[in-house]
Amino acid sequence: MNAISQPPVFAPAAVRNAVEIEHVTKYFGKLKVLENISFNAPAGSVLAIAGASGCGKSTLLNIIAGLVAADQGTVRVDGAACAPEHDTRVISYMFQEDRLLPWRSILANIEFGLEAGTMSAALRRERAREALRMTGLEAFENAYPHELSGGMRSRVALARSLVVKPYILLMDEPFSKLDPQMRSQMHRELLRLREQLRMTVVFVTHDVEEAIVLADKVVVLEPRPGRVRDVLPINLERPRDPLAQNVAETVRRVRALI
Repeated sequence: MNAISQPPVFAPAAVRNAVEIEHVTKYFGKLKVLENISFNAPAGSVLAIAGASGCGKSTLLNIIAGLVAADQGTVRVDGAACAPEHDTRVISYMFQEDRLLPWRSILANIEFGLEAGTMSAALRRERAREALRMTGLEAFENAYPHELSGGMRSRVALARSLVVKPYILLMDEPFSKLDPQMRSQMHRELLRLREQLRMTVVFVTHDVEEAIVLADKVVVLEPRPGRVRDVLPINLERPRDPLAQNVAETVRRVRALI
């Protein structure tokens, strides 16, 4: 999952999907947690998975990441669309907790995601500093996690996820613990970096407003077992103001489904 590759060569997003889920079902013991889940995330898009607690959102994200195996169905990451010489199957996962290592500096925390590969120490340091610059944290490379605010720690976690230059970024409610102002700032930051890196983002959220502000498509799950209630394209221009009438109306429509 943390393999390192060169930045991917992209075909037009309309001609292929970054993620394809077909008829996925998952059991934990005798408990069926997901049933017959199908949807896709076009390359370069932002897809939100929303739903009530207990509908299997995080389990589904873990299946996409390859951390958990589906019992039935198929998961394709970029299908067979890429030529063999261009390995674009680099996935990065940003968890709800920032999971920063308290004994390592910010720069060293970001380098951590590269240490499993064969990259030289000098190149790891260069890539980590590049990720710091992308997230506006270059002045804090020698700081330690306990010295940073919650919002800055989230930016460090985002930088650590981006240092591998992922084709797909998976996020499990990464901004849920931030105050509204900082969450809004992180939304803008994520969209800016998604555009800059041309990556696909798939994220789980219980916050319908967050889903509508960020996503091109929202997959709404219903619980016990988790099933697809609806898949909604969000055809609203960015940036999206949560107080704007069209955004607020879309939020109400999705909340009614959940």
